[in-house]
Amino acid sequence: MKFVEEIVVEEFLPTFRSMLAEALRERGLTQHEVATALGISQSAVSKYAHGEIKRREEVMQSETVTEVVERIADGLQTGDISQVQALVEAEVLIRQLEEGGLIAQLHEAAMPELADHEGYVNLHDPESTLRTSERVRASVRRALRQLTNLSGFAGLIPHVGSNLVECLPTAKTINDVVGVPGRIFDVKGRTTVPGDPEFGVSEHVASLLLAVHQRNRGVRAAVNIRYDESLVSTLETSGHPCYQFEPDSPEESLTQTLNNEPYSPPFVCYHTGGYGIEAIIYIFARQAPAAVDAVRPLS
Repeated sequence: MKFVEEIVVEEFLPTFRSMLAEALRERGLTQHEVATALGISQSAVSKYAHGEIKRREEVMQSETVTEVVERIADGLQTGDISQVQALVEAEVLIRQLEEGGLIAQLHEAAMPELADHEGYVNLHDPESTLRTSERVRASVRRALRQLTNLSGFAGLIPHVGSNLVECLPTAKTINDVVGVPGRIFDVKGRTTVPGDPEFGVSEHVASLLLAVHQRNRGVRAAVNIRYDESLVSTLETSGHPCYQFEPDSPEESLTQTLNNEPYSPPFVCYHTGGYGIEAIIYIFARQAPAAVDAVRPLS
């Protein structure tokens, strides 16, 4: 794991400071004056001057960085800008380079996993797509741990397998839904999760969730279990509204059913199957852990 702040401190700032020190020396400032202007020791300035500090070629060749270095150096030489103003200029540059610029590229090189996401995002933005996506993954992981710890859940898994899914707040397609790749199965009485949660790996349960989510944005998670009349009764007794829909064209049927019902999560939808279609219960909730909580009385 490599934080973007580490990239700034280890890869960017040494080169940036050395470039600025060099630019100030070229403008006739003494080693002492350079140290004072940059708020560093004369020893550090000396190391910069003698090439004892490793510099990143990518930073040195960046026109954006060079422009800022020259502007700050000019201002410090003439006294037109203060140390505080110089710091602000540098901070603004760093933030810009973190948001899809050079620092973002260096971070991606150090953390190839970031390339899995479309484009680089501002990791400091609490609403960034990457941060939101990882929160959804974390929510499903947490719920799966809870699910596998339920001693009786394996007996609730239908023949087609279960899936536990949660979608992004603005989900539109199954690629916006996190699920279990390969589904959850009962292997010799044990709830078996074959892989880490991923986006776009669930089709059926994810599609039903999206159909509900489009009508009620507060519904973002779902889990499916086998159908049994007694299970529906227990869920209803536990305070979860239960609605029956038809298995043919399930998304359309589910939407039509819920259009006539004043529901709020968690709630239950189920169908009793058909020719070649296994009867299934679906539990919808705000988040994956809440869906697991609704299952607890059944295990």
